Amino acid sequence: MTNSGRLRIGDDWNAISIIALSQQNPLKAVAEFVENSIDASAKKITITRGREKGQHFLRIKDDGNGIPRDEQGLPNFRYVATHICDSIKRQLKEKGTRGLQGEFGIGLLSFWTVGEELLLTSSGGDGKAYQMRMRKGDPKYEVRPKATLFSEGGTELMIRPLLPGIKQFSGEKLQWYLASELRDRIRQTGVQIKIVDRTSRAEFNVEPRQFEGRLLHQLTRVTSSQTYAELYLNRLDPTNAVGLYRAGTRVMDNICELPMFARPPWSSGYLQGIVEAGYLNLTPGTRTGVIHDESLTRLETELQPIEEQLLKVIEEQRHAEEERASRDVLRSIQKAIKEAILTLPAEEYDWFDIREETTNGAAQAGTAAAECEPLIIHEGPAQSGSSRAAPGEQKQFFDYPGPLFSARISPASAVIEVNGRKNLRAIARDRAQRLVEDGLAFRWLIIDGEGQLENDSAEIITFHAPAEPGLTKIQLVVSQGEVRCEAEALLTSTKSLLPAPKARETANQGIPAYTFQRSAGELWRSRLDADRNLVVVNSGHRDFVYAARNKALKLRYICRLYAKELVLRNFVGLPPEQLLERLIELTLYTEENLK
Repeated sequence: MTNSGRLRIGDDWNAISIIALSQQNPLKAVAEFVENSIDASAKKITITRGREKGQHFLRIKDDGNGIPRDEQGLPNFRYVATHICDSIKRQLKEKGTRGLQGEFGIGLLSFWTVGEELLLTSSGGDGKAYQMRMRKGDPKYEVRPKATLFSEGGTELMIRPLLPGIKQFSGEKLQWYLASELRDRIRQTGVQIKIVDRTSRAEFNVEPRQFEGRLLHQLTRVTSSQTYAELYLNRLDPTNAVGLYRAGTRVMDNICELPMFARPPWSSGYLQGIVEAGYLNLTPGTRTGVIHDESLTRLETELQPIEEQLLKVIEEQRHAEEERASRDVLRSIQKAIKEAILTLPAEEYDWFDIREETTNGAAQAGTAAAECEPLIIHEGPAQSGSSRAAPGEQKQFFDYPGPLFSARISPASAVIEVNGRKNLRAIARDRAQRLVEDGLAFRWLIIDGEGQLENDSAEIITFHAPAEPGLTKIQLVVSQGEVRCEAEALLTSTKSLLPAPKARETANQGIPAYTFQRSAGELWRSRLDADRNLVVVNSGHRDFVYAARNKALKLRYICRLYAKELVLRNFVGLPPEQLLERLIELTLYTEENLK
């Protein structure tokens, strides 16, 4: 025996309660109320959040067409309350009306997730205002005239009191949500949405969200008139996401929430923007998802042509970021090593042209470091070739130094032969460690020990060591207007000096650049190519792979490889224990300046 029949609701009120509580996001509920105003052709919408008679309330007022009227010319509240799931908008859509968003006839019930009571006010043809009252959990509704001095057009919706968790709704939070949720609807209709937050005494205008990054113009256009993609290429950030929209309203914050799009390029973290598909079927309950039917399959098919283009663009962006990051690493390491060499004794660390010679042959400490060699990055055998920045290149705005922030003496410590001379230089920097040169006044003092200072009010002075060995502490005071900074240096006068460094076949060079060579499975971590002044880093070594997980750790690892190669190059022939002492010394002073 075969039985058949028609499905029907067994308990109407229970079904209505389930529908009313299906909207789990109160912000989405507010967005739906605003969309009702937009669908009613409103040009100005005011959202007010405040407190009245001890109750927190939320009011949405517009200048639209108001509630449709019945045969008597009165707002047809009865139809609104008794035709749940039978939206007038759906009927209008079937007749060809465009630009309407609602279709389920359940939007007003979303007030259950916002507050306890809904008051909906609209005027009739008789010039009087009428109000419908609904309460959460109550199957009844009431319609009564509302006493007003002047009847106004449009619709006013008020929810009070707000639920305990909704009291913390801020005007700013509503602004940001609506700017994203209704981005294209605001742009297409030109509606003005203002939020008045009386609790925090602030007002906000809702402007369509602006995405960050570079707009991708060259993407293939989707053939469908109901589908388009507005995508922006941004720097890698896990918060970057592409939203899914229908008819200008956001359906999903991130298109990757759909299984067929949970892959690159959509999940790459480089893209912001929107994908619009006007034919998608939404889930009626939350209106924050789509039904997995043939319309969604259509969207997947239509987006396939641009996915390959996006992958190529993202790969180019990733490669450019890696090169930029590597250049930053190189600059950081070279700067740190330069600062370390300026601090360490000159007679022991004289490898590069960091220190200049005066015309009369007297050594003076300086900060004129060799120009950074361009970074060479590749996976495979190292390649040669470099070029320097053009001299006299105009500074960018942020290259100009700010006010004086710190000072130091270069070198900060040194060993001098008795009756010898040593040039010292004052180095003044701003907060960003840029060299400050203008408006400075210098004063040098010997605060402990013997010796003499020559030209003690200049940037560069000469210290004359005493005839007897001893320690001399020198103080520097640098002033710029009312700003004053101090620094100290310790000079050792002795009759016993370390042996002079061995003469080298090649002239001093700038601090080396570095390159990568992948040699997985081999034990060497780095090598110094003296002919091309390059530190070759084994990017296939397990230590490099481990350090590359974190930017700061990778920077320290490469810096230590630099220190290892430079110590081996400078202190040829020293016993292993002394080489280790030098390595610790150099890494200590280098990592202090590493940023």
